[in-house]
Amino acid sequence: MAAKNTNMFSLIFSFIILGLAHLNLVNALSSKYYDQTCPNAESTITRVVKKAMLNDPTVPAALLRMHFHDCFIRGCDGSVLLNSTGKNKAEKDGPPNISLHAFYVIDHAKKAVEALCPKTVSCADILALAARDAVTLSGGPTWDVPKGRKDGRVSKASETRQLPAPTFNISQLQQSFAQRGLSMDDLVALSGGHTLGFAHCSSFQNRIHNFSSKQSVDPTLESSFAASLKSVCPAKNTAKNAGANLDSSPTTFDTRYYKLLLQGKSIFSSDQSLVTSTKTKALVSRFASSQQEFQKAFVKSMIKMSSISGGQEVRLDCRVVN
Repeated sequence: MAAKNTNMFSLIFSFIILGLAHLNLVNALSSKYYDQTCPNAESTITRVVKKAMLNDPTVPAALLRMHFHDCFIRGCDGSVLLNSTGKNKAEKDGPPNISLHAFYVIDHAKKAVEALCPKTVSCADILALAARDAVTLSGGPTWDVPKGRKDGRVSKASETRQLPAPTFNISQLQQSFAQRGLSMDDLVALSGGHTLGFAHCSSFQNRIHNFSSKQSVDPTLESSFAASLKSVCPAKNTAKNAGANLDSSPTTFDTRYYKLLLQGKSIFSSDQSLVTSTKTKALVSRFASSQQEFQKAFVKSMIKMSSISGGQEVRLDCRVVN
């Protein structure tokens, strides 16, 4: 009996230590982290992002998606930035990440920051800051990003299957977010990131061709919208870059995504699933009618998501471990 109690105590004690370790990692993040060691880091990163945006309007959506995909695998540790090696296929080469782009923006920002403050600012922090800038420079809110993340040394393509898929239903989405300490409120707010960007046909083919044994098209899609999607993505599509914008203002951070969602004009099954639950549909409606409510919730959820910890070092080259 004594041995049993001792084992139980050890188990509880281990959970407490693990919890404290996680809290310490989260608490180690601070919006003032580089105030003394690299005070011009943020303005330098913003300048690089702004320049890239002027040359390519798809950069903001790419950076926001890149940060999300980074945080959902091993925490926000910049592991999505690592290149594959002869012995290891990295996250960026996993199926859900093959369409990620604009890695060069992070490279340019890292080079500029290294020139100011060598071996100081992590690639994970640069990506978190660049994602914030992507939102702000697209007409969205700004916020103080907590900093102090470390870069991870492990990146496995096989782990990208843990990312929430565009075909997920509401239960699958809830489970995926809960595993990372994120709530249903966070799910709906962060899905609003789909106000920026573009989707390739392969990510929504399931809704417009052979949807079920009885229906070719997802009946929740508005009919004329479904027809427009079918015209750009025919059943035997061969155009590599064919697809559709995620909303009708794909370079502006606004509430159009939520408005279209309520009209049956969402791109992904996972987007449509947000109106299948009473709780999430109420949030969709609230955000559709209030830019202020959406922005406030988005900032809160972004800070929460980007504080998922991971990583051990400050990389000198974002594509390679030290």
